[in-house]
Amino acid sequence: MGGWKLEIAKMAMYMSFPVAVFYFFNQPQYFEDWVVQMRRELYPPLEKMHGKEIEECIRKIHMRKEKELLKALEEEERESASK
Repeated sequence: MGGWKLEIAKMAMYMSFPVAVFYFFNQPQYFEDWVVQMRRELYPPLEKMHGKEIEECIRKIHMRKEKELLKALEEEERESASK
């Protein structure tokens, strides 16, 4: 076949190719712009108005849930008082 020199060359290529690819693709200058752009697309900076709207919505949900719990508690008390 190819002999021991070919086997050494193949082994060197098998070992150096992944290392070289890892080194190349982990250089910050090659993908920093892409990462920053993707982060801005996926997680756009929130405006102050959006933050206030979100807080208001959360507050309304909590109040609604609290009213439901109070209503359930009152009904439970009525049932236990009637027995």
